[in-house]
Amino acid sequence: MPLAMNREVFITCAVTGGTEIDANNRNVPRSPKEIADAVIEAAKAGAAVAHVHVRDPETGAPSRRNDLYKEVTDRVRQASTDVVLNITAGMGGEMVFGSVEQPLPLTSSTDLCGATERFSHVAECLPEICTLDCGTMNFKVGDLVITNTPATLRAMAKMMTGHGVRPELEVFDTGHLWFAKQLVEEGLLEDPVLVQLCMGIPWGAPNDLNTFLAMANSVPANWTFSAFSIGRDALAYPAAAVLAGGNVRVGLEDNLYVGKGQFASNGQLVKRAVNIVENMGARVIGPKEVREKLKLTKR
Repeated sequence: MPLAMNREVFITCAVTGGTEIDANNRNVPRSPKEIADAVIEAAKAGAAVAHVHVRDPETGAPSRRNDLYKEVTDRVRQASTDVVLNITAGMGGEMVFGSVEQPLPLTSSTDLCGATERFSHVAECLPEICTLDCGTMNFKVGDLVITNTPATLRAMAKMMTGHGVRPELEVFDTGHLWFAKQLVEEGLLEDPVLVQLCMGIPWGAPNDLNTFLAMANSVPANWTFSAFSIGRDALAYPAAAVLAGGNVRVGLEDNLYVGKGQFASNGQLVKRAVNIVENMGARVIGPKEVREKLKLTKR
């Protein structure tokens, strides 16, 4: 593969994520105010885009309550710091089976709802970007399956396009990228197409460089992509993403540490990514340039 380094790079910060968190780690934001403050911190550190989940303010558990998304959105928009909002639409597809001998009924941890409900907070908040997870996969441990059927994804893609929100196609494996191309071929998504390559998440695409380059090389040349990995490799993946021609994602959704035994803040992770990008000879671009590049509608 010839070197096709990206020299105009935007950074996305995924500030909190949608999985359970360690109760002892108070760096991960929970309340709408904490999440909005984390978005602003990341933007000031150099992130052009903030990827947002919400949590129950009392327990820290992942949530998809519309009122929480609305409060975060309002707080960010009322702040003096500019940033592109990217809200998840991936919640509501969690199916947790019973035992291997008796998979049904599904357990009480299951959180399944229809496409319209999964999109409802996006329709209310109208961020510039929202995520569309482009496939079903076994997720991490136990009997959790994240479900995104072709029919559901087609319906959600239509809703996103109809509301003028740019989908970020989250791709966890090669088949997901194949289906993303199918959505574009069917006219359900409009140019410019934005893809996030999600590496190293069990049990999707492993984060070794051969797999990553196979994924990156399969992204059409006229699409825009970012990439990240999780855990300790998240600190090095900005370099791989830029060298492959992509953009960068960091944040506490993907990695909790800035060094061995040192809990990170979102701002610290963004600053480290900025240093990597700039030391490679590339330039970090801001929200205004990202909006122009991706033809986003600022609200």
